[in-house]
Amino acid sequence: MEPVVLRTPRLTLAAPTEADIEAIYQACQDPEIPRWTTVPSPYARSDAEDFVAKTAEWWLADSEYTWAIHHEGMLAGVIGMYRMVRAGSGEIGFWMSPSSRGKGILTEAARAVIDFGFSDAVSLKRIEWRAVVGNIASAKTARGLGFQFEGMLRQALASPRGRDDGWVAGLLSSDDRTPKAWPVLED
Repeated sequence: MEPVVLRTPRLTLAAPTEADIEAIYQACQDPEIPRWTTVPSPYARSDAEDFVAKTAEWWLADSEYTWAIHHEGMLAGVIGMYRMVRAGSGEIGFWMSPSSRGKGILTEAARAVIDFGFSDAVSLKRIEWRAVVGNIASAKTARGLGFQFEGMLRQALASPRGRDDGWVAGLLSSDDRTPKAWPVLED
């Protein structure tokens, strides 16, 4: 598939390009990003270069759709949808730069990506969200998007630092996306 640009009232989501490399590199210096994601740590500029090159390959292979989230002309974060081997399923993943957190940018971007995943262009029936146990910010975002908490997967998430227990939640194309209570979130 050729890369698809998604637009929302405040954001432009487009495949990362060479112009995003420096901003991706700088954002991934924040210790919270490698703490909760699979990005290498320490994160070198060459990691950002490799990532941008791989995203183009993923789009062409129709295996993963990755977007740089731009807000007011600046990189706010990265979001992606990985197509699972099981037909009709995908997994959403994301990170935000420190200066873009807490502004609703991620929720707005994720809604656009979810809508794209459930559209006729991709035709997913289920989208999963997974996060390292303890990633409360990500869990709150997923719950707000309508994902339903499905449990904990022991040592299921692999990253450069090893294996972690992971939370998993799902969203079906037929779900109404109304947030439901999650047992791991108290508020």
